[in-house]
Amino acid sequence: MSGMKSLKQADSEIYKVIKNEEVRTSSTLELIPSNNYPSRSVLEALGSILNYKYSEGYPKKRYYQGQKFADEAELIAIERAKKLFKVPHANVQPYSGSPANTAVYFALLTPFEDKIMGLNLSFGGHLTHGSPVSISGKYYKSVPYELDKNGLLDYEKIEKIAKREKPKIIVCGATAYPRIIDFKRFGEIADKVGANLLADISHIAGLIVGGVHPSPSEHAHIIMTTTHKTLRGPRGALLMVTSKGLKKDPELGQKIDKAVFPGLQGGPHDNQTAAIAVALKEASSPQFKKYAKQIILNAKALAKVLIKNGFQLVSGGTDNHLILIDLRNKDVNGAIAAYALEVAGIVVNKNGVPGDTMPPFYPSGIRLGTPAITTRGMREEDMVIIAEWFKMAIEEVRNSKLPANKEERSKYFSDLKKELSQNPNLLKIASEVKSFTQKFLLP
Repeated sequence: MSGMKSLKQADSEIYKVIKNEEVRTSSTLELIPSNNYPSRSVLEALGSILNYKYSEGYPKKRYYQGQKFADEAELIAIERAKKLFKVPHANVQPYSGSPANTAVYFALLTPFEDKIMGLNLSFGGHLTHGSPVSISGKYYKSVPYELDKNGLLDYEKIEKIAKREKPKIIVCGATAYPRIIDFKRFGEIADKVGANLLADISHIAGLIVGGVHPSPSEHAHIIMTTTHKTLRGPRGALLMVTSKGLKKDPELGQKIDKAVFPGLQGGPHDNQTAAIAVALKEASSPQFKKYAKQIILNAKALAKVLIKNGFQLVSGGTDNHLILIDLRNKDVNGAIAAYALEVAGIVVNKNGVPGDTMPPFYPSGIRLGTPAITTRGMREEDMVIIAEWFKMAIEEVRNSKLPANKEERSKYFSDLKKELSQNPNLLKIASEVKSFTQKFLLP
């Protein structure tokens, strides 16, 4: 974030906020698996003159004049997405992942009648996969599936549910599933019941194009991904229709496009589109393949030491970028653990775990991952150091018990946070983390 002279002069308050965030993130370990650092090139495109454009419609079919170069940027992004993910149709206009999934439902489902079948939120799914608090669960009938007792997808049980419920859309993909997803098996299940398979690969898109996770392009009908996680782009999303999808419904691409615009959105964010195009070009490079491989090497190395240190990992480990830890064997609540780790300079997020009996604000687990720290250049040997700091931080809160009385929890947690913010052992770890991170620059 060099420069910003104009912003500093025009609005010193916001300038200070941005600079403070730069200092914070550069001096801590960003382990939230959905967070990542885009390149300077991506950020330059995002902050470019294209930010002012209004380009309602699609390339060559706009409702405003002056669209020659906006069209060029969008067409470049589309072609790069199609080539990278090996699909015949791509829409690069969705503002983010949730509206992109909603566009698919809007295009293909009848509200209050048709069924969505997705992974239960409590077992690692996403709000937009049919959660009852989301539009996906409020406007459409939701048929969730869950993980088995080992924290793995049970494909035989998923097939039984699909045959019984006959969903119109099956969603495969997750926000907290640390294992390989068998897209081929999901495709077979969808075919048996006549459903469209929507592969939400938001978390693993970078791993897929990097060649270290199987692709859904031959098995799904529709693919959705955000662009800011392992793909290392700006915040945005892609909706893609596969050859299998067009074979099932030759008009599927048109239906998706019409659902995005004019169905749910107005004009696209042309600066975002250009930044996505830059990220897609970067993701097609040999260097990106090495990066994707290193993400997994780091995650496996981190998981190995965490297991050695007595932590219980959901499913027993990881095959991708993500680790989900069930802290119940440590007798520590996820919200308390996440705060203690933040004081220690280690940023994770509290997360529910399969079979969790605690509410979402005080879940029993935490979720962490390696995309952002891998972007900064950290490798397997660094994971050993991080895992030790992690263990030390958790030890500081092992005797912190949330009250059984729900009414007492808020005050207890508030008081505990004040205490932890001054904890000398946690602050010592934070100081060591800060020194450590100075060796690994932000992009």
